[in-house]
Amino acid sequence: MTEAVEQITLRQSPLDEVHKHLGALLAARDGWSVLASYGDELFEYASVREAGAGLIDLSPRGRFQVSGSEAVQFLNGLITNDMKTLGENRWMPAAFPSVQGRLIASVRVVRKPDDATGKKPVPVFLIDTEPATSVAVFKTIERFTLAGDFHVVDLTSQTALMSLQGKRAHDVIRSVTGDSACELSAHGGSQVEWQQTSLTVLRATHTAEDGFDIFVSAAQATSLWGAFVQAGATPVGQDALDRLRIEAGVPRYGTDMDETNVVTETNLDEAVSYTKGCYIGQEIIARIKYRGHVAKKLVGLVFDRGRKIDKDAIIKSTDDKEIGRITSHTLSPHLGNTIALGYVKYDYLAPGTEVRVTSSQGDLQAKVVELPFV
Repeated sequence: MTEAVEQITLRQSPLDEVHKHLGALLAARDGWSVLASYGDELFEYASVREAGAGLIDLSPRGRFQVSGSEAVQFLNGLITNDMKTLGENRWMPAAFPSVQGRLIASVRVVRKPDDATGKKPVPVFLIDTEPATSVAVFKTIERFTLAGDFHVVDLTSQTALMSLQGKRAHDVIRSVTGDSACELSAHGGSQVEWQQTSLTVLRATHTAEDGFDIFVSAAQATSLWGAFVQAGATPVGQDALDRLRIEAGVPRYGTDMDETNVVTETNLDEAVSYTKGCYIGQEIIARIKYRGHVAKKLVGLVFDRGRKIDKDAIIKSTDDKEIGRITSHTLSPHLGNTIALGYVKYDYLAPGTEVRVTSSQGDLQAKVVELPFV
């Protein structure tokens, strides 16, 4: 009985029926029914990493529109990156820290074209975050709506988010939406008209391959998904995406990082500005920066061949000191061996450092490497 209730209460992507119709294997994750795979995870992986274009449903991610004449001011006091430097049709990574400088959420902030319907243009932003941090982000920003000209709308249920990743992503996006989207630079965005609906397209990768993220209304999601498949994209599930994002060194909230981590431990360096001035948690983050380093940091580990690793396995130095733990691991088809993400103490961060990882099969030898793996 409990399992049936849990299944009913899972949130569903606007593309859920499409996935079921195509025989997808679904799984529960972060309160959502997500596409795990279409039955051949390695084929899906190869469509991205080799010579194709993978199509990934990222609709469970949270999406919030923030607008108002004071939107820049309020958001700049909440996140680690500098809102004032973000131009129209650009996006940047950022983090919401706590007052202790610890990670509440990792997000993307997209600046859409200003709303010019009033007397003065009003800035409009789209904030995109992982499913595990969606509620926390919304609660954090919503409490400021009574403090000034600052408006927040939850667009998660009204929209879908899909991503094209791979060497042919450029060809597929051009075939379906035209030239403007495929010509975007890194961190660029564009508003594209497609079948009488507006798409927000970002140049973005989750896999270390070329990629595009496409925000579309829930009503048009099925049609757009079908158009991408017709143009040559291969549907890819979360199991394959996990292999790809680990190879790309992309941490996942709740697995590789959470509220116990200082923002700068999590390899999100691009998300932090040290020149913007005050924001929540800024003093702690700046103090760590200017004293020289964090106590530990997320790094890559490479094993000599395919290895079975226990969840949260302990990392030790060659002289048997405990120096960290594994957070994610996978067998990398591209590299031909097991790789992992994990936190390692500062003195052992240098690439090439040899470590030992505890396992139920005995201690395993590994080396620290820089991220990404590919």
